[in-house]
Amino acid sequence: MVIPVETFFLDPQAQGTLQAQVQQMISAGILSGRFRRGEKLPSTRKLAQQLGISRITVTLAYTELVANDYLTSRGRSGYFVSDNAPEPMPERSEPGGGVPVDWSRAIGQHYTSNFALERPLDWSRYRYSFLYGQTDPTLFDHAHWRLCALRALGQKDFQAMTADLYDQDDPQLIEFILRHSLPRRGIHARPSEVLLTLGAQNALWLTAQVLLNRQRKAAIENPCYPALRDILTQSRCQLAAIDVDEHGLPPEAIPDGTDVIFTTPSHQCPTSATMPVDRRRRLLARARDMGALIVEDDYEFEMSFLAPASPALKSLDADGRVIYVGSFSKSLFPGLRLGYLVGSEPFIREARALRASVLRHPPGHIQRTAAYFLSLGHYDAQIRRMSKALAERRAVMEEAIRQYGLDIAGTRSFGGSSLWMRAPEGTDMREVAARLRQQGVLFETGDRFFNGPDVPQNYYRLAYSSIPAERIPQGIRLIAEALRMKDGD
Repeated sequence: MVIPVETFFLDPQAQGTLQAQVQQMISAGILSGRFRRGEKLPSTRKLAQQLGISRITVTLAYTELVANDYLTSRGRSGYFVSDNAPEPMPERSEPGGGVPVDWSRAIGQHYTSNFALERPLDWSRYRYSFLYGQTDPTLFDHAHWRLCALRALGQKDFQAMTADLYDQDDPQLIEFILRHSLPRRGIHARPSEVLLTLGAQNALWLTAQVLLNRQRKAAIENPCYPALRDILTQSRCQLAAIDVDEHGLPPEAIPDGTDVIFTTPSHQCPTSATMPVDRRRRLLARARDMGALIVEDDYEFEMSFLAPASPALKSLDADGRVIYVGSFSKSLFPGLRLGYLVGSEPFIREARALRASVLRHPPGHIQRTAAYFLSLGHYDAQIRRMSKALAERRAVMEEAIRQYGLDIAGTRSFGGSSLWMRAPEGTDMREVAARLRQQGVLFETGDRFFNGPDVPQNYYRLAYSSIPAERIPQGIRLIAEALRMKDGD
């Protein structure tokens, strides 16, 4: 088997000479088990073209790997992984001796999920990564973030960074959210109605823990954000999954007696459907009639490069029954883990107490750094830069999808960073994804978004937040070819 040349590319964060980086890339592939004994490597010419470096650099790297018995040269046939190459590193086993613990009995509650995210740790090394929720480091304003972080480390902000504030949040960051973020969504709130969280997922967990128990009923969209389903399962509430249509969640389909409704009205996850204003009003009326609360996850509203985003559902709420979830993780970077909840004071008070009992508050230095970055105007510039890049990439992706005959299942929204796709009936996208991964293509299969035992297997999601525009057409072509091969089986 020939190792596809598309699976090779240099890590922009790697250190050392180009020759050393090539050696490390190949040896790491062997040690991880990705490259197996006897497999043929790309020619020096093809690999040099793929990496954008000189052929002599690749040749020298191959020669050194041959000397170290990672590779073997077979004359004109090329280079192969040596039969004497090191064995893949084994997984660490449990220490020997003693009586092993029966963990099936010892574990009182199980949190592992059948829908756990399957993503290679080295996803950024794949040439065609269409994975959602990842960022392109070339678009981020590293310089100003670094300056804000240094400023937050100064003596003036030492107390904000180091103090254990128990259940309190950074007042500067709260002020930005109140005066800048929320008004853009048509929301007006007081400081006592806002709580910082470790991202949107933490906000949803806090909400579920405060509002739900075994006796209460919750409704979620189908398909939906998989982590939300896991969170609600942990709450042990009675759960109903409501099929969405081209306008999102249909209010009339929500069962009587529902206590809490979870929805993504501005940008349905994952279909991208936007709920019209008249349906939003019907949803509020339906919740009012049942005495239910609504949890609105307003993710990616900043990425409105196709059309202005609709006002948040919370902006229409006259009763205080909508709890709003926002996050900076998608617009800045996922590792930031910084989000917020907006709701009536009694709810925020309980959520604040729960957060304090588990983790006190988000790290003070992260809060103050973000506060400076946001308030000094760098955030708005970051959003403009990302929106421009995402608009370009989306246009390239839509053209490639049209050219190669793929099917977009989701409706056209105000923007965002992904497209919801549909393969022909009978296609198992898990098999297609596994095969394409060998060619350097990564994407999410759609089965994990659906609820129930018999979920459709022919959906998938293509994101364009971390892949350069020039790579998109080739990646789409590989997907289209794989689907044609599958259809011809």
